[in-house]
Amino acid sequence: MVEPIKQLLNEKLELQKKEQSLLPSSYQKIGDIVIVNLKEDVEKYDKKIGKIILENIPNTQTVCRRTDYITGKFREPNIKVIAGDKNTETIHKEHGIEYKLDVAKVMFSKGNLNERKRLIDQVSEGETIVDMFAGIGYFSLGLAKFSEAKKIYAIEFNPDSYHYLWENIKLNQVRDKIIPMFGDCREECESLSKSERIADRILMGLLPSPKEYLDSAMKIIKPRGIIHYHSTLGKEEGYEKLMMEINDVSLKYGLQAELINSKEVKSYAPNVNHIVLDVKITH
Repeated sequence: MVEPIKQLLNEKLELQKKEQSLLPSSYQKIGDIVIVNLKEDVEKYDKKIGKIILENIPNTQTVCRRTDYITGKFREPNIKVIAGDKNTETIHKEHGIEYKLDVAKVMFSKGNLNERKRLIDQVSEGETIVDMFAGIGYFSLGLAKFSEAKKIYAIEFNPDSYHYLWENIKLNQVRDKIIPMFGDCREECESLSKSERIADRILMGLLPSPKEYLDSAMKIIKPRGIIHYHSTLGKEEGYEKLMMEINDVSLKYGLQAELINSKEVKSYAPNVNHIVLDVKITH
């Protein structure tokens, strides 16, 4: 949602012109919770802004402001409730999937929606998939419910995210397809590689870059398996930079990496995009 929220706030608040220009022009709605980013100069109006949003955006129970971007090794959001119910747990429904989460403990990116849908169409019948940074099940749930994948290993090391991953597996009734694994991807992939190369497809959805986990991926990928490699890239940079990262590691294992497709997922920062490469690994 863009601009209407800024117009609404301008109509309801009596602010000077400079402050009006600093009001948020968008918001994110996750379940019944609305989240807005507020610039420092208008943070003093957060309670008033929260009350206006609560009263004017339908089906809203809680309004939060994001005081900073994702921080820490667990990628935790920095959230403060500014209006409504103090409860920050909700269920967000999106294209037939229900995501239960606490917005103050785990991140949720609605900007990945198209990528989640695109991925489902890539999967062939009977595939074994490893989701290396599963979170609350952003990718794994849709793949389990709507693709013909046989088995999905969903690895997550954030205790809060892992808790909601389990909750969402039960909520969406996909316990027969998803095997949740709690721990660091290096250790969990090592345990998966002890028997044989098991992965037809690997999701590497860690930003700003999952390159330090490429060794783990190469140990479990099957011949002609696909890696979906998420990373960040400056708008003036080419995909060759990311392919060099992948090739440098694949060659260590006697493997070759072939770029099948590249796609811009969303903006990550000024002049920096979130990119995903579909890469085939051959032996």
